[in-house]
Amino acid sequence: MYSDVIVRGTMQKVIIIGSPGAGKSTFARRLRDKTGLPLYHLDLLWHKPDRTTVTREAFDTRIAELLKQDKWILDGNFPRTLEARLNACDTVFLLDLPLEVCLTSVASRVGQVREDMPWIETEFDPEFKQWIMEFPEKKLPQIHELLEKYQDSKRIVIFKSRTEADCFFNSQLC
Repeated sequence: MYSDVIVRGTMQKVIIIGSPGAGKSTFARRLRDKTGLPLYHLDLLWHKPDRTTVTREAFDTRIAELLKQDKWILDGNFPRTLEARLNACDTVFLLDLPLEVCLTSVASRVGQVREDMPWIETEFDPEFKQWIMEFPEKKLPQIHELLEKYQDSKRIVIFKSRTEADCFFNSQLC
C-alpha cells in the first residue's frame, strides 16, 4: 500500500521525475508537507531570475552537496545528473502521464507565480513545447532503462495518472 511508504518513514532521499507538466513539483510539495523532508526544486538550482543559468560546474557542485545530506526530496529531471541522483536516493517517483495532460498543464501555468521557478512564464515557449512533445519518445525510454538498472535496490513508484498520484496520499480511498 502506498501510504505505508510514508507512514513507515522509510523515505529519506527521494527523487521525483517525469515530463514537464506531469505534476512533479505539486507532488513534491505534497510529499514535503506529508513527510517533513526538505524539498529542492532543481529548476531553482539551475535557473537564475534573469532567465540565465548557473554554470554546469556550479549546478553539479550543488547537486553533489545535496546528495551528501541525510534527507531530501529532489524535484526535476536534468537527465545529465539523473544517474547520480538515482544512485543516492532510496525512493523514485516517476510521473508518467499522457502527453496531452502535460501540455495542457504547462499551458495553464503561464502567468502563474510558482514556487519551483524563479520567474513567471509569460508564454508557452515553442522550444519547451517541442521538448515536452519529444519527451515520451526520447527521454522516457532512457529513464525506464535507468530505473531497470536500479529496480532491485530502490523503491520505484510509477504513476500513470494524477488520480494514481492522489491515491498515494489518500490510499484509503483507492
